[in-house]
Amino acid sequence: MRALVHRTRGVCGVRARVALRRDGGMVTSEYAVGIIAAVGLAAVLYKVLTSGQVAGELQDIVKRALSVRM
Repeated sequence: MRALVHRTRGVCGVRARVALRRDGGMVTSEYAVGIIAAVGLAAVLYKVLTSGQVAGELQDIVKRALSVRM
């Protein structure tokens, strides 16, 4: 009986260690690449939204939305 308990405890311990070793998240280098991609996308979006034509269109949309009577 004692041998069975020790063997079971050993198997459970191995499974727990294997489960804890699995990494479902990102590592530091993946975070760095993700942050660089997000900053690049934000820069492009900022440039597009602050360009003259897009800014004018957005202002027109806001003016029309504010002038609607309810």
